[in-house]
Amino acid sequence: MLAPTWHVLGAGSLGTLWACRLARSGVPVRLILRDEARLRAYLAGPGLTLVEQGVSHTYAIAAETFDSQTPVARLLVACKAYDAEHAVARLAPRLSANAELVLLQNGLGSQDAVAAMLPQARCIFASSTEGAFRPRDWHAVFAGHGFTWLGDPARPQPPLWLHQLDQAGIPHQWTPDILTRLWRKLALNCAINPLTVLYDCRNGELQQHACEVATLCAELAELLEHCGQPEAAVDLACEVQRVIAATAANFSSMHQDVSHGRRSEIGYLLGYACAAAQRHNRSLPHLRQLQARLVAHLQGKGLPSV
Repeated sequence: MLAPTWHVLGAGSLGTLWACRLARSGVPVRLILRDEARLRAYLAGPGLTLVEQGVSHTYAIAAETFDSQTPVARLLVACKAYDAEHAVARLAPRLSANAELVLLQNGLGSQDAVAAMLPQARCIFASSTEGAFRPRDWHAVFAGHGFTWLGDPARPQPPLWLHQLDQAGIPHQWTPDILTRLWRKLALNCAINPLTVLYDCRNGELQQHACEVATLCAELAELLEHCGQPEAAVDLACEVQRVIAATAANFSSMHQDVSHGRRSEIGYLLGYACAAAQRHNRSLPHLRQLQARLVAHLQGKGLPSV
């Protein structure tokens, strides 16, 4: 019996990273591209290229558009958080009964929206620290080994296909506490990414703004407590400082988006955190002020601020 095909929605850095590793391990993979023009551009080249430790390998992975008629049983959703719900809705008529989706989005909010839209499907949430960047179309550079946590808030038992990730060399672990992982990462991103945009700096330069970072961490920890995620709040400030030091030379993903004139995921990071604070009647003035500063900054650049 043939293994089900992994359809990959989103040929950005993480989508390319997963697709190439799955394909080279022998798993059938197909890319889903947004339109015929994008498909023609992809088919004009040799495939997807992954660069690891300076060595390039190209994989002739099959591709199709949303309009293809083939059923989708296993879907990796690797597009941006603000595109996920709309993209999956376009694909919904092709999802087979009992389809499984792996949601690789940053922040929170998009996962629940997709899961609510597809009550018949299994939606597995993922939190990844793997680093990759895309120097040009159809190329990804693996920027550092990380880890991916996977879990399903609705069904704690792991799926049967996790061994495929082992074979593909994708470091991962199944966890019943995926929401704790996602909240923790949300808090880390809220403490680091917006400030790197506002100060136009690499992560390490936030060490010059230690008091501001510490104040944000205190408010974020308070938010996590009131959102029923006390474990995600434990030693948050220490981990934020550790991440800043460990990624000192890096530009945050939000900084990269803004500096390239792309839409950021503010609505699923800082926006989600501030909305949660409002729901729980927490004032958190520094977090609110940070959101206001970032919104003004994005609007000044003509970029979306939600």
